[in-house]
Amino acid sequence: MSKNIIQVHPHFKLNGNHFTTKELYSVAYSFIKEGEDYEELIGNFLLDWLNESYDKIKLRTSGTTGAPKPIFIEKVKMKASALATQKRFKLPSKTKVLLCIPANYVAGRMMLVRAMVLGWEIDTVKPQSRALDDINKTYDFCALTPHQLANSLHQIHLIRKLIVGGAPVNNSLLNKLKNIPTKVYETYGMTETVTHIATRRINSLKKTKDKPFKAISEVSFSTNNKHCLVINAPKILNEPILTKDVVELVDETKFFWKGRLDNVINSGGVKIHPEALEKKIQSQFDFPFFLTGIKDQELGQKLIMLVESENKIPKEKLYKQLDLAGLSKLELPKEIIQTKAFNKTRTGKIDRKLTLNQAMNDHTIV
Repeated sequence: MSKNIIQVHPHFKLNGNHFTTKELYSVAYSFIKEGEDYEELIGNFLLDWLNESYDKIKLRTSGTTGAPKPIFIEKVKMKASALATQKRFKLPSKTKVLLCIPANYVAGRMMLVRAMVLGWEIDTVKPQSRALDDINKTYDFCALTPHQLANSLHQIHLIRKLIVGGAPVNNSLLNKLKNIPTKVYETYGMTETVTHIATRRINSLKKTKDKPFKAISEVSFSTNNKHCLVINAPKILNEPILTKDVVELVDETKFFWKGRLDNVINSGGVKIHPEALEKKIQSQFDFPFFLTGIKDQELGQKLIMLVESENKIPKEKLYKQLDLAGLSKLELPKEIIQTKAFNKTRTGKIDRKLTLNQAMNDHTIV
């Protein structure tokens, strides 16, 4: 692998300090040995990036194109993505950026790559919902999830250009962004595409109509017969990617996102696969149930559980059984809806969509 790929730009700064490639090794080890959990993640990635023996970085997909799985992305493609971001947002060397998303996912890692490759001055803070609470200076560029953005509006004026990704931005949040000076862009992308491959401005003062997502440089789009997006990006991808996102194609560089083909739940930027979670908890229940998502103003979608039972089951019993399954906070259903009978398909499977629609019209929430 060429050393030019991992060579740190001479203008690069991390938390206010200049570091050469060699010095950055020591910083990474220090983060791993003495840093907080979020700094340890940064340190581990820096070591992988700076290691000349590795020409690829191991990442885990988020679930946009299928079930989550580990993949390996070439460093040269990550550098190409960084250069495309620089071109799209006009961010030269010495750009001041803030990293407040986790470095164990591609979005956080690419912020570090951009800084090292492009010569940005990057500061790191602990990722949290109120991401900008401890910030007292102005930054040129930052990335947030919609959930973080919703909880950081009081400080958003400190960011000049902001990208928001991981989940769609809901209408309530869009309305709150209308009259702020920060240029806010919603992004479209995934691990497989090395973060965003399309963006759209969502708080422009000039137009009120929704804007389509626009491809970054040297990326083009098409669709299959189900109107699912196909991404062609020769500098980033080895071959075109077929997604499960249903879109309205404007032309080969623009599209409107319509929704998901499958039933993945996207809650606050975290993708939840209900079938996998059902397997995790099914041993705790001796009655039919399934998990799905419903709209939520803050999270985009929230996870709920539907239970089939002739008689009402005490909520304490249901949540106690969920606790026994060892669920994380994100995996715990926010509501439980009980209904007397599930609708079934012709083949005997639960008709999730029809059951949910009927249950929402006449249900008992516990």
